[in-house]
Amino acid sequence: MSLKRFIGKAALKLKGWKRVGTLPPEAKKCVCIYAPHTSVEDFFIGLYFYWAEQIPFKVMIKKEFFKTPIIRWCLLRLGGIPVDRGHQNHLVEKMVEMFEKEDTVCLTICPEATRKKVDRWKKGFYYIAEGAKVPIMMGFCDFQKKICGFGPMIQPSGDYDKDLALIWDFYKDVKAKFPDKFNLDEQYRTQESGN
Repeated sequence: MSLKRFIGKAALKLKGWKRVGTLPPEAKKCVCIYAPHTSVEDFFIGLYFYWAEQIPFKVMIKKEFFKTPIIRWCLLRLGGIPVDRGHQNHLVEKMVEMFEKEDTVCLTICPEATRKKVDRWKKGFYYIAEGAKVPIMMGFCDFQKKICGFGPMIQPSGDYDKDLALIWDFYKDVKAKFPDKFNLDEQYRTQESGN
């Protein structure tokens, strides 16, 4: 057993978490939504899950976390991809190119893009999956049931609103560490109203 797998399995067991779901063969290249994201602990639960399952992954993280050299080094070693949310940087195109070069990769994205409550999800995860022609996996951590892993998988249809409704139907029962920061009903009403 590799050291990472040992650490991942041991850390989740010590914290009382159970792993569910796995990547099907057709998802060896995929975009993985990771939600809810309301605390820093979410990141580590997901990290331990990937290590325990021995899944090669990359994760998009806002660039501010990469400022300190030692933290930057650690995040890059963990598969972190710095994201500048304030500038047009052709990120979707860059990620599509990455998929073309990789044989196996699970690109993990938190569509909330912040631990604060948001009105709507960022759409980048969808456009990357659509452009790279890869499926979208629904990754999650449920703090009420203390289970983490993968839910359903969908192939982008090209109809964002239709696919988002399917995605939210899965996440509506997943409990965040801070539930008041993860309100899909409110997001869905906002999306439906077009505001």
